[in-house]
Amino acid sequence: MTTMPKTMKAAILVQQKAPLAIAEITMPDKLDVGQVLVKVHYSGICGSQIGEIDGAKGEDKYIPHLLGHEASGTVMDIGPGVRHVKAGDKVVLHWRKGNGIEAPTANYTLDGKKINAGQVTTFSEYTIVSENRVTAIPADSDLEVAALFGCAVTTGFGVVENNAKVKIGEAVVVFGAGGIGLNIVQAAALVSAYPIIAVDLHDSKLALAKEMGATHLINSSTTDARQAIIDLLGPNGVDAFIDNTGQPKIIEMGYELTKPQGRVTLVGVPKKGNNINIYSLPLHFGKGLSGSTGGEAIPQTDIPRYHQLYRTGRIQLKNLITHRFTLDQINEAIDGMRAGTFAGRCMVVMDQ
Repeated sequence: MTTMPKTMKAAILVQQKAPLAIAEITMPDKLDVGQVLVKVHYSGICGSQIGEIDGAKGEDKYIPHLLGHEASGTVMDIGPGVRHVKAGDKVVLHWRKGNGIEAPTANYTLDGKKINAGQVTTFSEYTIVSENRVTAIPADSDLEVAALFGCAVTTGFGVVENNAKVKIGEAVVVFGAGGIGLNIVQAAALVSAYPIIAVDLHDSKLALAKEMGATHLINSSTTDARQAIIDLLGPNGVDAFIDNTGQPKIIEMGYELTKPQGRVTLVGVPKKGNNINIYSLPLHFGKGLSGSTGGEAIPQTDIPRYHQLYRTGRIQLKNLITHRFTLDQINEAIDGMRAGTFAGRCMVVMDQ
């Protein structure tokens, strides 16, 4: 049995719309039923964490709390009842529920005051997570790339497979080419969609989208995206319009430009109070409008499946990681992501 670390460095959300606090927090004395102690090696930063910090869904009632839901690590110890992982396993940490126990949340403290945490958090040197938020991977896995399977890959691929249900030769528009958007592009290319139109505000992200398989690129900061899509597809329209921005005007545009039997899939979440305005009659005659929850991914089956694609060279992932930061630099990473200055996924490297 591993000795529980007494303290660990973590990034804490103490106030919305403010930098995260970096502090040494106190760990519990022992693991509860279904809990897993993991040494975090790499943690990705997802747009949903930016949304939490910025209050996109409104007031946060759980402050102060830890953040992060995409990481790789090594299991250090397991609590009573854990069966699906063991000490020494290399694992992906994910927010979608997988196999195992839904454990109580960990009891962290700072100066005697409770620091809240969910079933998985990753912006810390160690983490205590629920068994159903970790999935074992081969011991020789690239752990930096493995972190992407916690959200970016499984969500992106799941959106194409499970939500948009893209078929061979269908026209796909991916609006927003961040970490998830780039994997949506890659998954659309994998199923031979055509054309695959990537839209973003930044040429650096569009260049990466082209590497991932986008056949056409639109910079919406310099081009009328709506007209450009019409020019490319003519009267046929879009089969699958996938929005990663959460902006109502873009969602409405996608709804307008899809075919009568086309699908609009919402990955990005609008800010609270930002409602969309659509003419709903087409929904009764085959048009689809739906939200995605992590691509409806099933971690215990999808992570090994997608991981095998990477190990056999069928998909690219290493080039999606464009910037690396230490935990002490995490606010720099968040600021850069918010500004859109980073092309791909930012990775927080814990092993410094």
